[in-house]
Amino acid sequence: MNDRTVVLNAKTVNYDGKIDYSKISSEVKIYSETSEDQIIERVQGFNIVITKEMKLDKEIILKFPDSVRMICEAGTGYNNINLEAVQEKGIILCNVPDYSSKRVSHTAIMLMLNLASSVQKQIRMLERNNYDNFRKHLIVDHIELNGKTLGVVGYGHIAKEIIKVAEALGMKILVSTRTSRKDEGKVHFTTTEELFKNSDFISLNCPLNSKTRHMINQETLALMKNTAFVINTARGPLINESDLIQAIDSGIIAGAGLDVQEVEPLDETSPLYTMDKVIITPHIGWKGLETRQRLISLIKENISAFSVGKPINVIR
Repeated sequence: MNDRTVVLNAKTVNYDGKIDYSKISSEVKIYSETSEDQIIERVQGFNIVITKEMKLDKEIILKFPDSVRMICEAGTGYNNINLEAVQEKGIILCNVPDYSSKRVSHTAIMLMLNLASSVQKQIRMLERNNYDNFRKHLIVDHIELNGKTLGVVGYGHIAKEIIKVAEALGMKILVSTRTSRKDEGKVHFTTTEELFKNSDFISLNCPLNSKTRHMINQETLALMKNTAFVINTARGPLINESDLIQAIDSGIIAGAGLDVQEVEPLDETSPLYTMDKVIITPHIGWKGLETRQRLISLIKENISAFSVGKPINVIR
């Protein structure tokens, strides 16, 4: 068989012991964690390497033995893997692009709904035994999503799922993509600049690369409404966090919902933890049990397709 598989950092997905990698191919070696200096030794003799958000730089990939014919990123984003080295070695790189689309889209919508209702601030009031919202009148901001404009940056699987729910909630939709498109139904495609200027909520759903890194920065934040919120369920470094914090503190924008952060885990000293107008979650979009079980099933499909010479979800 040509499907001898090694999983280098299973703990990232199987952090609670409820995920079974053992049946993804005819022969599987599973490592909970692998340090950088252990990678080359551990891939020896294997045909397929499975990783989850593990950095594989050019130097490491070029040292892979000839037995390695495929690398499978156990997720959607693959910015952690050096594409030039993969191509030079003739290794197939695949990912799992649609395993978490619904769950991540629900996370984005959840963040929007909570921000619209100032839930973060309400919870903190209760922690201080402040019951003014109950005993006086509603002290916090509380806005409707219906009629508001959602700007979606990117138009992949997750973005489309977010749009479905947002339309059901009565939101207007703007989308910016790398390539120009004609409007689809009530979805209006526009430039990123116009999207920033006209959206009440901006959802980032694009890959991380040299062009998108820090796309939310001092200049783009200044384009936004002072009542607007940024939602990021994609990749943390899409946002320059210091610029974001300053923009929220100074009232340039209203707040943010961040399931991903610029550096994960987020530093314990970060002001994002305690800002009333910011909701942060620990990259939970893909971590639900059903979502992770689906991921393993789709990894198995990737391996099965590769083993019969018909690889799927190929990046390079």
